[in-house]
Amino acid sequence: MLICKVVKPLVSTNRIPDFEHKHLQVVLDGSTQKVAVDAVGCIPGDWVICVGSSAAREAAGSKSYPSDLTIVGIIDHWDPEAAKAAAAGPPAPNPATPLSGGQPAVVGQISTGGRTS
Repeated sequence: MLICKVVKPLVSTNRIPDFEHKHLQVVLDGSTQKVAVDAVGCIPGDWVICVGSSAAREAAGSKSYPSDLTIVGIIDHWDPEAAKAAAAGPPAPNPATPLSGGQPAVVGQISTGGRTS
């Protein structure tokens, strides 16, 4: 599954018969524009969940439907910047920043686990 942003509708009046009258949307997957079958009725600006491959064909109506990307859900709340930050993980600690006891962090010290040699 992919999370994409709907850019605009795509109108194609001259289609093969198997394409029926399903709505198409231009979606943005990262920096790549793709065309997706709209199975849910989204509008430009919506963040959506898309499926590909055989799941896209089934979501569009049948296994023989000619689609390799179908919109299957509209996301209620999505902050792409927060998602990027969460994927990057927590920031690395700064060794020059004092710890909670007011002592500066020591870099490169090896703990002996309370043992003395």
